Amino acid sequence: MAASMYIVVQGDDPGFDTFVNGRSLARHEDALEKLALRLGVRPLIEFFSADENSMSLLIEEGAGNQEIMNRLPPPQWYSAEDGLATVDALVDALEHEPQQLGTEGVEVLAELLEYRKVLRKTQDRRMRWHLAVSWR
Repeated sequence: MAASMYIVVQGDDPGFDTFVNGRSLARHEDALEKLALRLGVRPLIEFFSADENSMSLLIEEGAGNQEIMNRLPPPQWYSAEDGLATVDALVDALEHEPQQLGTEGVEVLAELLEYRKVLRKTQDRRMRWHLAVSWR
């Protein structure tokens, strides 16, 4: 199964496309966390929150237990500004040295640039967001 980290914007329809593949980000999540900590910003994974829809999908895909749904806390939502602080710092670091994440550093950078676009639109609309994970 391949994991993907994607952005969920609060509300039914944010009015713009939020899709970012997120597979490279998921594959390199540990390295990105270490890089974020070195840069003094919040790691991306700290913006993770599970809502009922994403947890239902995970359980349908066989990646979880139905009993989790009964104990699921309410989803946490974050400001776009907070997410942009992390994404901007990671982008700046990888633009100068993409090889610090190995041969896929350029792919990770491309996904971070897409995250930046989505988070800027989220910020412009004064909306909130969180990260979710999908396994396929």
